[in-house]
Amino acid sequence: MPMFDMDACELLDADHLAVKHLFVEYARLATAMPQESAGDRQQIAMRICEALTVHAQIEEEIFYPALREAVPEAADLLDEAEEEHQQAKDLIARIQASGSAGPEMDELVAELAREIEHHVKEERDELFPKARAGMPGQLGPLAEQLRERQQALMAAAA
Repeated sequence: MPMFDMDACELLDADHLAVKHLFVEYARLATAMPQESAGDRQQIAMRICEALTVHAQIEEEIFYPALREAVPEAADLLDEAEEEHQQAKDLIARIQASGSAGPEMDELVAELAREIEHHVKEERDELFPKARAGMPGQLGPLAEQLRERQQALMAAAA
């Protein structure tokens, strides 16, 4: 029996929401007390990077190929989503290389937040409806695969 009663789209969207909360907390600290919060911001930035890296990996390994196979007309959207993942990965690498929290990291995290917000909107508005329409009955089992892979990747990163 599945641990949760979520389909693949809901599971991925729960990730989106969790990362959005991290971006909001980062921005709040950067604005309210930039000097005092550098250590906390550094920690939040690394959590954002890890969460997005794992999220992109499970989408690219499991969700996108399944959707590409089941809904061939989603190919252009999936190609665009993969390009957006690459842009996010480039920003993540720059954040991870930037060292401690400060103006440079603040700007990179803000840029990543904007890119992710755009990407999430496209997934919610375009990809997820296509998945729900084109993969009836597949999204529950797909959620289990995504969850298992996500847990394995998070454990490996820990």
